[in-house]
Amino acid sequence: MRVIFNEEMKQVADDLDHMAQDVRKAINGAGEALLKQDVEAAQTVIDGDIEIDALESSIIDQCVHLLAKQTPVATDLRVVVSTLRLASTFERMGDLARHVAEGARRTYPASPLPESAQPVFAEMIDFLSNTADQMVGMLADRDAKTAEHVILDDDKLDALHHQTFELALADDITRQQTVDIVLLGRFLERLGDHAVSAARRVVYIVSGFDPSKKPTRDEGTDID
Repeated sequence: MRVIFNEEMKQVADDLDHMAQDVRKAINGAGEALLKQDVEAAQTVIDGDIEIDALESSIIDQCVHLLAKQTPVATDLRVVVSTLRLASTFERMGDLARHVAEGARRTYPASPLPESAQPVFAEMIDFLSNTADQMVGMLADRDAKTAEHVILDDDKLDALHHQTFELALADDITRQQTVDIVLLGRFLERLGDHAVSAARRVVYIVSGFDPSKKPTRDEGTDID
């Protein structure tokens, strides 16, 4: 039974790694579409979201089967439950990348962003591209240190997102550009938030500690 469980868990892990790689491609493609008005890249992201959704469904089915047939406990149960949550997180990241690509495709051949906003959005895209690389690596290697870096670095993306509000208030842009700045900025910021959620899941898989939960006095921890 243990051999069967390990084989089935390896298949689930491989599918999850594949899903993370597809999300990285979607993020990079959405960035190309947004910054370079690349309609082919936009369409590739939009079409590719179907595969991400299919992988999520497959992973959920496999995890439910494992829970029902193998009744995992302790660390095994932690991995299966965390895998379910990671699949959901990656699916949402794929949706957000698709939204960005759709925004770029809608205004093609023009950009949905005014020229004044493009440097900030270029920084956000570059940040997310690096985060996506880290996300793939931390998942494949179960690397808690990289995951912790992803969690801590999110403040940088939040600061860039805050700058988009100022850009949206400029007097020399259209109402539609204001809407696009707000929406696209929000989509990119949420991509970062979901990457943090994925990183927390990896830390939990490795250590059993959930970094989203802070200790309290009731748990017997001294807090200054």
